[in-house]
Amino acid sequence: MRIKTIFNALCIASVAVAFAQPAAAEKVLKLGTVGFLGMPIGDAIEQALVPTLEEVSGGKMSIEPHYRKSLCSEQSCGEQANQGLLALWTSSTANFGNFGTALSIFDLPYIFKSIEDADRISSDWLAKKQCDIAAEEAGHVCLTVYSSGGFRQLANAKGPVHIPSDMAGLKWRVTKSPIEYTLVKNWGAVPVPYDWGQLYQGLQTGVVSGQYVATPWQHVAKLHEVAKYFTEIGGSWSGNQLSIDKRQYDALSDQEREWLHTAATAFGQKVQELDRAWVEAGEKEIKASIKEWYVPNEDEMALWRAGAIDAWLNAKGSFDPATARRVLEEQGMTDFIAQLEAAGAL
Repeated sequence: MRIKTIFNALCIASVAVAFAQPAAAEKVLKLGTVGFLGMPIGDAIEQALVPTLEEVSGGKMSIEPHYRKSLCSEQSCGEQANQGLLALWTSSTANFGNFGTALSIFDLPYIFKSIEDADRISSDWLAKKQCDIAAEEAGHVCLTVYSSGGFRQLANAKGPVHIPSDMAGLKWRVTKSPIEYTLVKNWGAVPVPYDWGQLYQGLQTGVVSGQYVATPWQHVAKLHEVAKYFTEIGGSWSGNQLSIDKRQYDALSDQEREWLHTAATAFGQKVQELDRAWVEAGEKEIKASIKEWYVPNEDEMALWRAGAIDAWLNAKGSFDPATARRVLEEQGMTDFIAQLEAAGAL
């Protein structure tokens, strides 16, 4: 009798524990990203995207993040989303270009003057406008566009660079980006494709003299230890995006889409906040140990922007001129508009 009583009590306890367990989400969205915890993208996923979706959906929807290329690289994440192997993915706006040109406008050099302008205009209207185009053109619904590292800045190991002619003849590391290649060439340097993992040694040994990389990444890689001269020219904004495969998005209910957009908005706001802090912290550390951090005056900046004209000309057809004009006008960039118009780039 005692054994039967104990058995019954254990059964009741087991049932109580089972009911006490949180119910599994009815819909789980797998996310692939090259971001990781400890950098703004990864931290914003963990601190905003995941908890916000769980909260607003009452636990009915959740996100399963996979960091550090554990599932895919940027382009292959988009391909896997198309195949239904995952739902959400992040990438640079440049790598989104493998699926369409809707986000190409974010990669135009000097489309933005500052991180603040980029964040404001993207949040106010530009991201929504271009993401609507991407949904029809690319097979992916872009949920938000955000910065990952702010702007690229010049740094070199040779000496002060104040205007483009100061770069004449210097070997400058570039990626495979046609825009970056064009900029460096037009500024007078010799573009040299060079592996990121070998860049510290390349600068140290003189194989290359400089690079054009977002400052937080220069700090992470400790490039300022060997490249002691920085020039704050901005130009190329490090745009990134969060998307979901369109077929999977269309299969969601209206309520589920609303939950997802709410979570994406929270993610976008959090990643902006974390990214600005990341940029500021990296620049502070760099400035404390280098020989020069030069900020060109407006006349000198006109020379740097002139080097971007060919990149705009090469990109014609991939962006709407009226949209680009509106972005520039909202920042008071009338002189740059005149430069672009004179060259037939706008």
